[in-house]
Amino acid sequence: MKKYLITSPEHYTQKAESFAQKLEESFLRHKPDMALYRDKQNAAYEVLAKIFVELCRKHKIAAYLHGDASLAQKIGADGVHLTSTQYDAISTAKEKGLLVGISAHTHDEVLEAQNRGAFYVTYSPIFASPDKGEPKGIEELQTLLTLCDINVIALGGIVEDAQIKAIAKAKVYGFASIRYFYE
Repeated sequence: MKKYLITSPEHYTQKAESFAQKLEESFLRHKPDMALYRDKQNAAYEVLAKIFVELCRKHKIAAYLHGDASLAQKIGADGVHLTSTQYDAISTAKEKGLLVGISAHTHDEVLEAQNRGAFYVTYSPIFASPDKGEPKGIEELQTLLTLCDINVIALGGIVEDAQIKAIAKAKVYGFASIRYFYE
């Protein structure tokens, strides 16, 4: 099962030196397979995105940028993670040679992502997570997996090893988290 680290400015800061240090510590401690640079409000997004991609290369981690396929292509990221409002951007990102992931919250969104050729979806929230709505739970995740062929990454409220074990039993492609990888 793949481990997908997602950054956030609350945990990794917006200052280049401390960002790099904290990210490297997380990479060394948790050894994720994939990582997403996500910071929706940083004026220096491109600067930190370049640091992020360099550190991912150093640690042999697949690097994804949040929402910006042009920048992902420009700085050599492996892929782009699109928001649940960017389904129309999947084909453009794929044309740029990027792996495409997208956020999904319903079965219909997962199937749309699959039909449009996305590489993976993050499906959330699986467990209770601040401001993310009612959790779907493991049974709902298992039901989804019987309906689709796309790589599904469980997301939302994943902070404990027991949750990861429950997700692994569902046979998902992977799990993603902000807090699990930072703590």
